Amino acid sequence: MTGIAAGVRRTPPGPPRSATLGLLKKLVGDRLALMTSAADQYGDAVRMAIGPKTLYFFNNPEHAKHVLADNAANYHKGIGLVHARRALGDGLLTSEGELWRKQRKATQPAFQHKRIARQAGAVAESAGRLVDRLRTGVGGEPLNLMEEMTGLTLDVLGRTLLSEDLSEFEQMGHAFEAVQDQAIFEMVSMSAVPMWVPLPHQLRFRKARKELRRVVDELTARRLAHGSPDGDDVLSRVMASTAEEADPAFGRQRLHDELVTVMLAGHETTASTLGWTFHLLDKHPEIKERVRAEAQSVLGDRMPEYEDLHGLRYTSMVVEEVMRLYPPVWILTRVAQADDEVGGYFVPKGSDVLISPYTLHRHPGFWDQPDRFDPERFNPDTSHNRPRYAYIPFGAGPRFCVGNHLGMMEATFTIAMIARELDLRTVPDYDVVPEPMLSLRIRGGLPMTVHRVA
Repeated sequence: MTGIAAGVRRTPPGPPRSATLGLLKKLVGDRLALMTSAADQYGDAVRMAIGPKTLYFFNNPEHAKHVLADNAANYHKGIGLVHARRALGDGLLTSEGELWRKQRKATQPAFQHKRIARQAGAVAESAGRLVDRLRTGVGGEPLNLMEEMTGLTLDVLGRTLLSEDLSEFEQMGHAFEAVQDQAIFEMVSMSAVPMWVPLPHQLRFRKARKELRRVVDELTARRLAHGSPDGDDVLSRVMASTAEEADPAFGRQRLHDELVTVMLAGHETTASTLGWTFHLLDKHPEIKERVRAEAQSVLGDRMPEYEDLHGLRYTSMVVEEVMRLYPPVWILTRVAQADDEVGGYFVPKGSDVLISPYTLHRHPGFWDQPDRFDPERFNPDTSHNRPRYAYIPFGAGPRFCVGNHLGMMEATFTIAMIARELDLRTVPDYDVVPEPMLSLRIRGGLPMTVHRVA
């Protein structure tokens, strides 16, 4: 433990143990309200007793810096992802220690800036196909934009990270939804329900797990049929790395876990961000018009290229502001491996520690009118005075998301290409509600109508 004497240990404030039942209900039914109300009522450090667990919730940039970066070695993955391991296996999201380092080393080169820059054409082509599909719906019935964005991001993932066409695997999107549902169930139930219990969502998960294993087996068989997996994409790198395992069975399981994790994390977060973006643009027509004007000025009627990211600066600012209000990863959970001090408060070994980008990004001490949608917050000329860790949409420290650059390019290109010629409008009176799963989704999808720009 660092710098705290046993006689002067401070414990964060928080609700009494008599509030456990109410906290449990919020954990199951309204996790965003649980975090928001805790921060509003008790401040930047909160201690919550929920059943057998005591949670330490920290909501200050310096707290996030300490837990996620400065003393990251003391904090392993925590509640939620630990329990989600039954659903996700030991991929990059859930693994620790030497296994995590081996996985990161295998995949990180595929996300280097130079390689991602070479994928700009593939990203633009995928976005162009999406625009073509949306164009056919002009003036027609509402479509579920989240399904369209999921299809887009899976297509981009397949082409850029796996060098494969995933369109034939039509059930992948639904399979990943079932995996997310199971992962959250594991979190709120603390993995207390055996996997064999035939609950409807567990049956869906078992079916989804078989489908995803089939996808991985098919992709790896194709790659092996073309010779040694010595390419520079994620699929080849993971195959080569797992083939070196002394235990072939462990190698096969690791291969499955890593590829499923890459496919889930590589499409879900960007799809969620795109859905929230078009919803917010529809609510703020003056911002939508500025995005459209920028896209028409920078791109004209041609496909975007990597160098256009510099010209599409306002569109990038919009994406950053969307991820402030609706960060795709809404909570980061850790377990303290040794006694520690965070913000002057004692955190005992074994404690569950929570950092929530959702509440941190709305902290009134660091954001003016935090609930207002204002992309100008990210104008490079005015944003330099904000604490670095007040904004962490891709996490922070050693586990910073390796796919951030690809995700930003994909979102920026897609928004610009749609906005320059199409107008997406949310169905009137549709209640758009956040759903905090592994990513911050829109509950029930997002029905929108498609119109041509006048």
